[in-house]
Amino acid sequence: MTRWFCSGLPLIALLAACSGAPRPATAPQPPPMQEPSGQAPGSGDAACGADDLGEHVGERLDADRRETLATDSGAGRMRVIRPGQGYTMDYRPERLNVHLDARERIERLSCG
Repeated sequence: MTRWFCSGLPLIALLAACSGAPRPATAPQPPPMQEPSGQAPGSGDAACGADDLGEHVGERLDADRRETLATDSGAGRMRVIRPGQGYTMDYRPERLNVHLDARERIERLSCG
């Protein structure tokens, strides 16, 4: 009798562990996004000059266009992002991001 009782204890403990804690009524939500420090809310892409470069969207990125973007934006840095390419998510308001499509044409320009 003791043998059956002792062999059943691990099974009972295992089943009790599976019961878990009660679930909350609603799933926890992440905190709301905040504007990066040093950037006024709603300032958009003005910090790196991307707001003023809309006429370049749709054009092919070559060496001359790259130089023009760097000069016209006044951005301290420029990063070219191609489709499927991994890149860091660190935010640098003075950096111009040049997003390209599969044909090496400028899809959009943003700061960060």
